[in-house]
Amino acid sequence: MGKPTPPIAPRQASVDLDLRSQVENLEQRFISLRDQARQAQRLASVGMAAAALAHESRNLITPIVGYAKKALDDDDVELMRKALRIALERCATLSNMSERILGLAVNEAQSFRSVPLLECVEEAVACLCRDVAKDGITMKTDIDPEIVVWADPKQLVQVLFNLLVNARQATVDRGGRITISASLNGEEQVDLRVCDTGSGIPADQLGMIFEPFFTTKNKAEDRSRPGAGLGLAISKDIIEEHRGTISVESEVGKGTTFTITLPSSG
Repeated sequence: MGKPTPPIAPRQASVDLDLRSQVENLEQRFISLRDQARQAQRLASVGMAAAALAHESRNLITPIVGYAKKALDDDDVELMRKALRIALERCATLSNMSERILGLAVNEAQSFRSVPLLECVEEAVACLCRDVAKDGITMKTDIDPEIVVWADPKQLVQVLFNLLVNARQATVDRGGRITISASLNGEEQVDLRVCDTGSGIPADQLGMIFEPFFTTKNKAEDRSRPGAGLGLAISKDIIEEHRGTISVESEVGKGTTFTITLPSSG
């Protein structure tokens, strides 16, 4: 018979318990810091969307004021009615934009379900709160409405919004195109691509863009569009939680393509 296993000394057991407690504490702190970083990125997204809303608000309010003044000056009942109709339409537009911005800020528990991919893309585009055509950019969406993915729709919208903001910023001074497309990848996956014909990313930076706090934006030269360097890192983390992947291809002067692969739910 083999020798019996000696009992663990009380001191060793205490050390093991203390180490387990420290590891659990570190895990909780990591989860807390991750959630704080995601909330910070959400608030940054809200800030960008709010800035666009403020700009668009002036465009929406101007005709309201103009028609109202004209109708009052002319004492024209029909013109007053037209002014009221325009006011109601513009206010509804502003209300919808505001609701989308508030939706970006809400910190909710994850909720995975089958979701039409096109719905998430359209919501992310709407969160931009500005028609990119006004910046000389052509946007095209090529996604079959029948494509369904297994995802948390709010988090997926957050990722897509971040990619679209980056694409717009890379393209805004150049004109060009942003194309959002998707295709089935076998029976269990979907590939979603966000392509732009913007300035592109240098080859020596491509391997770092998903690292926290890395940004391709030059804050000294572009104070109007600074980057904290969290957007892509958090997007990668979210997509990996969806059991998916995100990758990038880019060429300076020609543009960038981000490809997200997600589980299909068709």
